[in-house]
Amino acid sequence: MEEAKSQAAKEDKLIFVDIYTTWCGPCKTMSEKIFPQKEVGDYFNSNFINVKFDAERGEGIQVAKNYNVTAYPTFLILDKEGKEVGRVVGAKTPAEVFIKDVEKVREIKK
Repeated sequence: MEEAKSQAAKEDKLIFVDIYTTWCGPCKTMSEKIFPQKEVGDYFNSNFINVKFDAERGEGIQVAKNYNVTAYPTFLILDKEGKEVGRVVGAKTPAEVFIKDVEKVREIKK
């Protein structure tokens, strides 16, 4: 997470965090069907520093705990200091709906 915060500060971007688990069906849907779409990649790569954490492994355990994540997937939008700006919980399809939901949270920060 520290690397993401450093990168966000350098590029003056928000941080988008995907918190998932390996057994979560909706997480797999997002990972396999939504994130690979060009429009999703273009939107997230131009607006955010993107990271993902498995809530049950490594650093992800602490990240999920720190942000009180209790459902998967949870998508956090953080400022460059790591403070939560907002979150989107659950799989969102189609891609346009997901982008729109994240954009609503991002607009709050502006």
